[in-house]
Amino acid sequence: MKKKILSVLLAAAMVGSLTVGCGSNSSEEKKDTAPTTEEGKETTEETEAKTETITSVAKKEGDTFTVGFDAEYPPYGYMDDNGDYTGFDLELAQAVCDLKGWKLVKTPIAWDSKDMELNSGSIDCIWNGFTMNGREDDYTWSDPYVDNSQVMVVSESSGIKDLAGLSGKIVGVQASSAALELLQDEEGQKKLADTFATLQEFPDYNSAFVELQAGSVDAIAMDVGVAKYQLETRGEGYAILDEELNTEKYAIGFRKDDTGTRDQVNEALKELVKDGTFTKLAEKYDIADMVCLKAE
Repeated sequence: MKKKILSVLLAAAMVGSLTVGCGSNSSEEKKDTAPTTEEGKETTEETEAKTETITSVAKKEGDTFTVGFDAEYPPYGYMDDNGDYTGFDLELAQAVCDLKGWKLVKTPIAWDSKDMELNSGSIDCIWNGFTMNGREDDYTWSDPYVDNSQVMVVSESSGIKDLAGLSGKIVGVQASSAALELLQDEEGQKKLADTFATLQEFPDYNSAFVELQAGSVDAIAMDVGVAKYQLETRGEGYAILDEELNTEKYAIGFRKDDTGTRDQVNEALKELVKDGTFTKLAEKYDIADMVCLKAE
């Protein structure tokens, strides 16, 4: 009798175990199965909308606004004689913050690390003579505010008069710059770059000018605004070739999901154009003939 009772109990236990196991598998299948009802679809859409709202959240008064910039890229961003970071872009960023009630944080970055800094959240934007052409899908962009060109700077004593004269020469360029991308692009100026003896990369343009002065490089490819500033501050001995490599536009690069901050900055920039602040800053840094932002 005891044996029969024991057999019954064991059988019941096995059935219970199987039932629990099946229930567990069924539960997992439900978790992995996408909702198919209309109600489920609406829930998914609502979730996506909420995610968009969170990632595009706008800044509030009192928030910090952290700008990543190249500290050796005058006249847009650099360290002045007093050891302070300044420049057209940084003063413009400060004016935006003054309008919005934000606290500006100026963060110098290595230019070839700019994407890592932005995507990690260390900075809110890349704002420093940043070319948007060819990168339209890589960032959320502000309205363009400067029309720029890529040019070649040479020593006046070099005898180089045009781009064809760069054949067999050593040309310098900043690492991760728009000029470098242009000279490596099959649809850009790669054919021209293929005629150079060497295309040499530098961490910044100050280093490149040291080598140009020493005769170690024959030319430097760079933005025209930066070129004009360098020639003005360094005095005689250099020239910008008349032939341009290309034309481009500067804008502010935000993370791809950060349309909220972008919209706020765009709004402030247009106000600064209306009240004349934008023009005054452009005149101060001698780029008034290059600005393209208009008030609506």
